Amino acid sequence: MTVTARGPVLILVGPPGSGKSTVGRLAAGRLGVEFRDFDHDLENAHGLPAGELVVQLGRERFQESERELLTALLPEFTGVLALGGGTPTAPGVPELLERHHVVFLDVDLEQLLRREGLVPLHPWLLPNPRAHLKELLNTRRPIYTRVATATVPTSGRTPEEVLADVLAGLPVPKD
Repeated sequence: MTVTARGPVLILVGPPGSGKSTVGRLAAGRLGVEFRDFDHDLENAHGLPAGELVVQLGRERFQESERELLTALLPEFTGVLALGGGTPTAPGVPELLERHHVVFLDVDLEQLLRREGLVPLHPWLLPNPRAHLKELLNTRRPIYTRVATATVPTSGRTPEEVLADVLAGLPVPKD
């Protein structure tokens, strides 16, 4: 795979609660670049949180919106980008990510269930968070793996330990 010099220096993917925002902010600070949370970009573009947008627009239109926004963002943004948990599953998005350094923050089910505040932030997990998260991980893990340049395990690790692995895997820029 050839990583392009244009676009984000790093893109993080993974399920909700995997640490994309936490590790992304740390990575951006360490690299001296801007951090962006793609869910916030969606909210700013549409005036509603991503979860509400899915309900209002429907899954298909929501995913089209994700792809359109990502298509516009990738060439211009040069910092660290944390994608929404479902963004890599949108039609056309895996192809958009092909020329970028993408790290999958992999987390196991038990660790996700222990993450404080995950369910209130993602009410669609109710009434059975374990079943929903298990299905989500089973469905999305192959997609995350396919779009990723590297996979970094996060379960039982501090954000700083995860960050060290993420930064160690960054491609060296070519002059």
